[in-house]
Amino acid sequence: MSTSKAERRQLKGGYHHGELRETLIAAGLSILEEGGDPATLGLREAARRAGVSAMAPYRHFPDKEALLAAIATVGFERLHAALEVADRAGEGREALYAQGEAYVAFACAQPGLFRLMFGARSCEPRPDSLVAASGAAYAVLAARVAALVPAARAADETLRSWALVHGMAALAVDGLLGEEARADPQVAAALAGRLLRLDPVPG
Repeated sequence: MSTSKAERRQLKGGYHHGELRETLIAAGLSILEEGGDPATLGLREAARRAGVSAMAPYRHFPDKEALLAAIATVGFERLHAALEVADRAGEGREALYAQGEAYVAFACAQPGLFRLMFGARSCEPRPDSLVAASGAAYAVLAARVAALVPAARAADETLRSWALVHGMAALAVDGLLGEEARADPQVAAALAGRLLRLDPVPG
């Protein structure tokens, strides 16, 4: 889930002609990975990290929101990949639980990126690429749920499952499930797995 080796090489070695956009995105990801606040991440800081002038980013991003949207898009692409890997690791409900564990682990491994992706005021207006990336991640969950419940219930069950897992992820990232879960994605994922497998409270 962390910044890739290729991205780190870009940051260390500068950028080649035509690669400034990717270098700035990698810079933003790196800032978030190191604990930077999504609320204060902007073009100037990304430019400084990338080693270019303060005006250079405007060749590719008209404003801060455009850069944030590009970074969030990468986040959803990573989440999509993590959910697909988890889904293939099991069958039936176990695959659904594995997706939930992967979602929570992703959030705890990349809390800054997670907050940016789901920030209420971030990335507006949402460009088509971001909408597509977030939709693709959601579609992995939707496909698994659709295979488990009647078609008439699938949309509601998908939304319920997402709300449950996203709530756990947000609590874990904020340290409300304990410091160990906040600091260790695998601990958080294991906790999520236990909670997801609990039997419903008898009515």
